[in-house]
Amino acid sequence: MPEDHTIRLLDQVDSPTDLRMLELEQLPQLAAEVRQQVIDTVATTGGHLAAGLGTVELTVALHYVFDTPHDRLVWDVGHQTYPHKILTGRREQLHTLRQAGGLSGFLRRDESEYDTFGAGHSSTSISAALGMAVAAAQSGEDRQVVAVIGDGALTAGMAYEALNNAGDMDANLLVVLNDNDMSISKNVGAMSNHLARILSGKVYTSMREGGKTMLGSLPPMRDLARRWEEHMKGMVMPGTLFEELGFNYIGPIDGHDIPTLVKTLKNMRGLSGPRFLHVVTQKGKGYEPAEGDPCGYHGVTPFDPSTGKMENKPAGKTYTAVFGDWLCDMAHADERLVAITPAMREGSGLVKFSEQFPERYFDVGIAEQHAATFAAGLACEGLRPVVAIYSTFLQRAYDQVIHDVCLQNLPVLFAVDRAGLVGADGPTHAGSFDLSYLRCLPNITIMAPADENECRQMLYTGHSLDGPAAVRYPRGTGPGIPVDTTLQALPIGKAQLRRKGQRVAILAFGSMLTPALAAGEALDTTVVNMRFVKPLDTTLIEELAKTHDLLVTVEENAVAGGAGAAVNEHLAAVGIAVHTLNLGLPDQFVDQGDHGALLAACGLDADGIRAAVQSAAAPAVAAPHRNTYT
Repeated sequence: MPEDHTIRLLDQVDSPTDLRMLELEQLPQLAAEVRQQVIDTVATTGGHLAAGLGTVELTVALHYVFDTPHDRLVWDVGHQTYPHKILTGRREQLHTLRQAGGLSGFLRRDESEYDTFGAGHSSTSISAALGMAVAAAQSGEDRQVVAVIGDGALTAGMAYEALNNAGDMDANLLVVLNDNDMSISKNVGAMSNHLARILSGKVYTSMREGGKTMLGSLPPMRDLARRWEEHMKGMVMPGTLFEELGFNYIGPIDGHDIPTLVKTLKNMRGLSGPRFLHVVTQKGKGYEPAEGDPCGYHGVTPFDPSTGKMENKPAGKTYTAVFGDWLCDMAHADERLVAITPAMREGSGLVKFSEQFPERYFDVGIAEQHAATFAAGLACEGLRPVVAIYSTFLQRAYDQVIHDVCLQNLPVLFAVDRAGLVGADGPTHAGSFDLSYLRCLPNITIMAPADENECRQMLYTGHSLDGPAAVRYPRGTGPGIPVDTTLQALPIGKAQLRRKGQRVAILAFGSMLTPALAAGEALDTTVVNMRFVKPLDTTLIEELAKTHDLLVTVEENAVAGGAGAAVNEHLAAVGIAVHTLNLGLPDQFVDQGDHGALLAACGLDADGIRAAVQSAAAPAVAAPHRNTYT
């Protein structure tokens, strides 16, 4: 009876337990079906595509060999984990990816027991997996722990800190390097796969360990054997570094060859101590548009799966594009300007600059701490560095911003992209805290543009200062204000009165000006575009406090420690008692969803601001000297 190919193997796999019941020969078909599921789903939902397509076979092999979730599988970031979600009971929910109430685009412990560690920021997997491995040893659990990390994530110092610690502790840990850098593809093939199978097999391992024991009492011979082994392995594979860190290095092997993956992983599962498997994959594997442009198909909007053509992006100039244009214009005007990015050239709008000024462009890898201190060093020697970085990633460089930039009062400009909520990417990527964590630092000037033109003016203003500055702007497009391409500086610490009204003054910071103006029109309130978070326009704030019954601050940042708190602190310091209301992001991590819907849920759209003002305005008349923090 002929085999029925209309029945998908994937429909029979609702968990890794089901996967492990398949024959090895069936796994390539399953992998092909998983890959197609990823393509079809992301074509509808948008999301991260190329990285996940490159890890399909690796994901299948890992769940096939290891007893997940008892064995811990720790993924780095989450871009590569859509196949993992499909194989761990979430196939039917994948269409909800990155939507409100749906599956996260990253890993979340509260979403599945197979998501052993929440991951949104890079390079955390080895540290977390090491902690799990040590915990298993201390509790006497017979458990394997596997960390899967990409080659890009290995540019972060944290990954090497963890590797160094793991090797020194002799922890029972397997690190799998998912290497999709094409530059080493020449090392992958029949010979390297054969060598990997040999080096991970019992015969070689027995000889290796037996030789150590036998030669242990003969120091000169033991040293000779060790040097011979390192020399031979160094001739055919780039594993010397990991061996020196205390790992048993195997690879590189073809990450799309399932039989080799399964055989090698089984061999390595039988070993103990720190082990390192180097797997080479192709980003975008199996989908021609993504194979041809893996960077362009890293994060995608919905697209036609038959052609790869993506939906048109919203009309209007994004803040990121405004920054990119200003940077090139400023570089023509000031030869001291240099630009730094921690591996976010495309996302931060640096493509044009990198092409026009390659000698002044520095991609330091996923190394935010290094980016900040590198910029400080450049500034020490008279250059004017601009660090283009997402708000959520600037958090990782906080000590360097304090100690190496602000303490030394160096002229480093931080162009802080993705400030505020970021919609479908969710809480791991939201820029909810930058005003709070930057505002407390001495010497820094902090600006928040209300529109595209103001963003350009603020960037020039920050570049012109002789100390640290930060311009924080949101993801996506602004209200559509035309950009004046001349280079203009704003007066430091001066707000802009946008509307004069009665009783209530709304102090809007950055992106909140547009909804604040709408609320102000409806309620006939005063509305101010604050522009500067530090220094504040204290003269205007004091004047408004004396002429209005209620001051309302609005910001797309956490209320705790944010711009509104700065207003409260100043009023308290000068002894002015006035009823105040602080509106901002709540004291919780705001989940994923449509950006506008999330703002509305937080009360930060025009209707929400109007309702909050109406609710607070009546008590303000009865008790004008009572401060209220909301």
